[in-house]
Amino acid sequence: MKQMLIIRKVGVTVLTVILLMVFWATSYGMGKKEGKTAIVLAQFGTSYPSALVAITNIQKQVQDTFPGVKVKLAFTSYIIRNIWHERQNDKKFLEENKDIPREILYVKAPLATIADLQDEGYTTIIVQPTHVFEGEEYLDLKSCVDSLDSIAAIRTKHKPFKKIVLGRPLFGKKGDEYLYHEDLEIAAKAVKADVNLARKNKAALVYMGHGNECLSTGAYIEFQETLRTMYPETPVYIGVVEGFPGPDYVISGLIKDRIRKVVLKPLMIVAGDHATNDMAGDEDDSWKMTFKSKGIKVTPVLEGMGENSHIANIFIQHIKDVAKDHRIEL
Repeated sequence: MKQMLIIRKVGVTVLTVILLMVFWATSYGMGKKEGKTAIVLAQFGTSYPSALVAITNIQKQVQDTFPGVKVKLAFTSYIIRNIWHERQNDKKFLEENKDIPREILYVKAPLATIADLQDEGYTTIIVQPTHVFEGEEYLDLKSCVDSLDSIAAIRTKHKPFKKIVLGRPLFGKKGDEYLYHEDLEIAAKAVKADVNLARKNKAALVYMGHGNECLSTGAYIEFQETLRTMYPETPVYIGVVEGFPGPDYVISGLIKDRIRKVVLKPLMIVAGDHATNDMAGDEDDSWKMTFKSKGIKVTPVLEGMGENSHIANIFIQHIKDVAKDHRIEL
């Protein structure tokens, strides 16, 4: 009986030591993670496997620039996320698309992605949108980030985030920290290859943007004028799927200027559904077919802006800018 008691005490002691070691190791591990910085690349997303190259190109360039920082993807579109989630168990799709990154198949919303990072101990997070301008998607994302940043705690150390900040979109944003017209000029320089392609084809350059029904899309008109000023030898026209300027605006300009040949490209990060169908589709109401019906020869180019390394570099610079502004080391 006495021996059994001794064995039991030894067993309890050993178990206690093991539990203490586990607790210490866990605490140590959590301590190691505290203060880590992550970058979330938030984009509308795409359901087209062929268009993912634009997204993965930006992600790779960002990761290469900040090798010690975790870089995660997030899609702001619920519809797009749901499509990928349904494909997780679609054996036929997976067999035909073996190169789809697992992160895409399990992609989450920015809020869920940020929550996962916080749960892993990342307390400083830079959310960099790849949206083109300060439209509905960007402003909704800003509201989310601002709300998370405002979370308080009785004890400061218990706040979920030390810092959570939002970078600016491609065309910039309102405010005097970074003048948006300068961002437009930087973006215009980044698409010089598109202008050169149109010039090589002795054609005008026509961009199709996404646009927005809820807010002003004046940024597209300003970008058009920036391109025309920077490249006066090449006619440039910009229209959008939603809002102003629509395709009728573009067509009237082409007819007025007697344009007979155009290079048609998406002014979107990815060449997904809108680019494939609304822009370059064979239906009568696509931009390509509408232009052709007016006697204009069309050369569609299904290439998202995210495939352009110069565009990716702009987002990298926006990450650097917001990090510097908030004294975040990368």
